[in-house]
Amino acid sequence: MTDNDSAWGPGENPEDFPTRASRRRTGRDPGTGPISEVPRFADRLSPAPQVPQPAPQQGQQSAQPERQSEDTVRRPVLDIRFDESAHGVRTMSVPVVLPQQPPAPSTGPAAPAASAAVKSTVSAPVPQAPTPAPKSTVSTPVPPAPRNAPEGRMHSEAGGTTTAVTTLPPVPSAPSAPAEPPRQSRRQDSAEGRRRSFLAPDNGTVPAETGFRGLLSRMGVRVAPSKRELISRAHTRAVSQHWPGPRTISVVNGKGGANKTPTTVMLAAVFARNGGGPVLAWDNNETRGTLGWRTEQGPHNSSVMDLLPETSQLLAPSAQSALLARYVHHQTEDKYDVLRSKPDVLASEQKVTADDFDALHEVASKYFRLNIVDSGNDETAERWLRMIHHTDQLVIATTTLEEHAEAGALLLEALRARGGKYAELSQNAVVIVSQSDKNGTAAQAQHIADGFAQLARSAVTIPYDVALLKGRIRWGSLKPATQGAWLAAAAAVADGL
Repeated sequence: MTDNDSAWGPGENPEDFPTRASRRRTGRDPGTGPISEVPRFADRLSPAPQVPQPAPQQGQQSAQPERQSEDTVRRPVLDIRFDESAHGVRTMSVPVVLPQQPPAPSTGPAAPAASAAVKSTVSAPVPQAPTPAPKSTVSTPVPPAPRNAPEGRMHSEAGGTTTAVTTLPPVPSAPSAPAEPPRQSRRQDSAEGRRRSFLAPDNGTVPAETGFRGLLSRMGVRVAPSKRELISRAHTRAVSQHWPGPRTISVVNGKGGANKTPTTVMLAAVFARNGGGPVLAWDNNETRGTLGWRTEQGPHNSSVMDLLPETSQLLAPSAQSALLARYVHHQTEDKYDVLRSKPDVLASEQKVTADDFDALHEVASKYFRLNIVDSGNDETAERWLRMIHHTDQLVIATTTLEEHAEAGALLLEALRARGGKYAELSQNAVVIVSQSDKNGTAAQAQHIADGFAQLARSAVTIPYDVALLKGRIRWGSLKPATQGAWLAAAAAVADGL
C-alpha cells in the first residue's frame, strides 16, 4: 500500500464504521441518548437548576426544611484548598454534614418552627496570593459527581469554588488535654536539675591513724578506721567549727569545789586547740577565784579589775586587738587566753555591777569568738545574774559526790521554775560529771549522770586523772582516755551552740 492508496477496501464506506463520537452526534448510541440530553463536562460543574417550589398554604409547612431537620445539619468542618495558580485547579471547601440531634419536645406553638434545620454555609472563595506558587506545587483535580446525587454532589459556586457535601457519622468529642509547657523551658529545667557535676564527690575515707590500724597504715597498708576512731573524728569536727557571732558558755554550780574551774580550763583548751581562733576563759568569781592559779601566767599581773576602766577605749573603732594582751594571759600550749580575778583581795574590793559586767562582756565578744565563763558560788550576785542573761550554753559541773550533784540538780530546777530563757537554758544544759575519787568506779559516775537524764539535754562522765587534781592544768599532761572524754564533753556542748 502506498501513500496514495485508500485505507478502505473496494466498496467500503467510512460511514459504515462509525466512531463513538459520530454515534453520539447522530444519537445512535443507546447508552448515551441524543446529544441534547448528554450534559457536557462544563455543565456538570455549573450550579444545579433551582426548581421553583410552590408556596406552602396557610397552616402547612415546607416539606424540604422538615426533611432537612430530620436528616442532617450541614456544618463546615473541613476546608481543602489547592493552589489556584496552577492550570485548571479550583479551590474546594468540603463541609461535612452531621446528623442533627432530635429536638426536645415542646408544647408551645413555636416548637415546629424551632425544629427546622439550620444549614451552615459551605465555603467562601480564598483570596489569590500576590506571589506565584512554586513549581513544586502539586494540584489534585476534583472528579465530577453525578447530576442526580441528592447528597455529595459538586457544583460551582461564586468565585469558582467547588463544594462537596459528604454525610459522616457523629464524632464524639474528646476531652481536651492539658497544655504542655514549652519545650524550651522543660529542656532548661532538666538541664538544671539533672546535669552531672564535673566535680568528684568527697566520699573518700581517711585510713586509720591511731592504734594498731594506724600502725599498719603508716607501714603502707591502708586500713579503715575503727568505730572508736570514727566517733573521735566526729567529735573533733563538732568542736572545730565556727559559729556566726560570738558565743558564751557558762560553767555553774552553787556548791564550791564542784570542779567548775577544771571544767572551764578543759573546755577552753579543747575548743582552742581544735577550732583555733581567740577563745577566752573568764573568771567571774568575786570570792577568790582560782582560775589564775590553775593556768599559765603572762608577763603581767593584770586582772578583770584592770580591764574594767579601759572598756570604753577598747570598744572604740580605732582600738586594736593587740592592746588586749595587756589584760589577758595567753596559754602558750593550749592557745587560749585567761581573764583572771584577784584572789588576794576581798569581794568588796572587786565588786562588779550589772553594767560593769555588760561592758566587760561587750569587750570579750568583740575580741573573742568564744567566751567560757567560770562562775562564782553566789547565785544572787549581779554579775552572776548578768552572766546567765548573756549565756548561750549552760554547763553544770559536778563530781561524783552527792552534795555536788544535788546542788547542780537544784540549780537546774530553780532555773526551769523561773521560765523564759532560764527554762530554755535548763532544758538545754550539759552536765559534766568528773570522777574525783581515786578509788571511784566508772559505774558511780554513770549513776550520777543518769540522774540528770530528766533535767538536762546531755550528761557525760570524765574519768579520774591525777593531772586535774592540783597545779597547772595542761592538755598534754592528761591521759588519752581523759582527753577522749573531754573531747566528747566539748562536742556535747558544741551541739547546743
